[in-house]
Amino acid sequence: MGSQDQQADYQYGTEAVTGPPFGFDEQKAQEGARLLLEAVGRNPNEASVYETWNRRVPAMLETLTEGMRPEAKPAMRTFDTETSGLVVKTGIPLHSMCEHHMLPFQGVAHVAYHPGESMVGLSKIVRYVRWQARCLTTQEELTRDIAAGLDDELDAEGVLVELTATHACEAMRGVETASTTTTRESVGEVSDTDREQFRGSIRQDGAGAIGY
Repeated sequence: MGSQDQQADYQYGTEAVTGPPFGFDEQKAQEGARLLLEAVGRNPNEASVYETWNRRVPAMLETLTEGMRPEAKPAMRTFDTETSGLVVKTGIPLHSMCEHHMLPFQGVAHVAYHPGESMVGLSKIVRYVRWQARCLTTQEELTRDIAAGLDDELDAEGVLVELTATHACEAMRGVETASTTTTRESVGEVSDTDREQFRGSIRQDGAGAIGY
């Protein structure tokens, strides 16, 4: 059987879905974690790892995939716009998981937006980024999702997002070298002046580097 046929066997139906097809399944998470322990030669019934597959891994996965469940999205309460300028929030801690290797990538997110008729508190942006990041994804896709999601949530005139992260799948395997990757995305009307102000805010706060 070819790789494409194998891939097809694992595909879900083509109908549109919102979030994972079956939500979070604790029993399947337990079974999967147990099988992984067996695959690497550990006895799942050992006292030292019994709670690993029975409780800890499922609970961890449920938390780290909250971004795949719309009901976990933080409330984005807005208020009337108080400025005509760019709203910038830099240095937002970022933790997510690579969908290719199921290993973490972490770093910082920077967000800016031109509000329309309403705006949101800066703490809400932090919570929104954290929620979006809690899923199996790629850094490129996550950058797009945050930008598009905030644009939709805030009905903003324009949104800018920049992520800088290190990837465990590079540091622990493959090239085995820790390096940083930066991705950028914009949505809506964003001028060159907006981009320069955004980059200036990142430089000013020293938030472009990862403090790990």
